[in-house]
Formats: sequence, structure tokens, C-alpha cells
Amino acid sequence: MRDAKLKQDLLNRLKSIEGHIRGIQRMVDEDQYCIDILNQTSAIQKALERVDVMILENHLQSCVTTAIRGDDPKEREKVLRELVLLFQGGTPAQRHRLQTTALEAIGVSTENEGGKCCS
Repeated sequence: MRDAKLKQDLLNRLKSIEGHIRGIQRMVDEDQYCIDILNQTSAIQKALERVDVMILENHLQSCVTTAIRGDDPKEREKVLRELVLLFQGGTPAQRHRLQTTALEAIGVSTENEGGKCCS
């Protein structure tokens, strides 16, 4: 995360989400109406989805763009593999089975290299 403003925005959102979660804990403890609790958990899920979008946008605009424009084919394959795995969902074993077929179909290596982005 190289953008200080984005980092602060994300931290602020996460702190807000944390506060909402504590509020839901109180609601459960106080036996409040189930629909009210569900409305709050739905709001938290949407807030987390927004955090995901912000992080993904940053990743695409920085790490992925740098790798795609770069000269290192292994780095390009790595960022593409990470994105495919991210959206495959499921258990790690299911993702592994899907990744091999999907990535090899588009000519991407399935060797795991791990590490940080934009290193």
C-alpha cells in the first residue's frame, strides 16, 4: 500500500466496521430484534465489500500494471495467477484443482511463487 491517503481511508473504514461489529455484539447480548441485527450485518458486509474494491483497485493500478508492463514474464504470470485464484473462491484444494486447468488453458505457469506484490 503505497498511497498514504488510501491507507488512511482504509484504516478509517476498518475502524468503523470494527465499531459496528461491537454494536452487533451488544445487540445480540441485549436480545434485540433479529431483523435489526441482520440489517446491521448486511451493512457491515457491504462496507467490507467496499474495502475489498478499494484494495483491488489499488492492486490493479499499481502491482498488476507494473507487472504487466514489466519485462519479467514470471512476475506477469504471478499477478495473473493471484487474480484468478482470488476470484475462484472455494477451499484451497478446490482452488488448486481449478487453477491448474484454468491457468494452463491461458498459458500461465501454475508454480507457486508467493511473496509480496510490487517487490
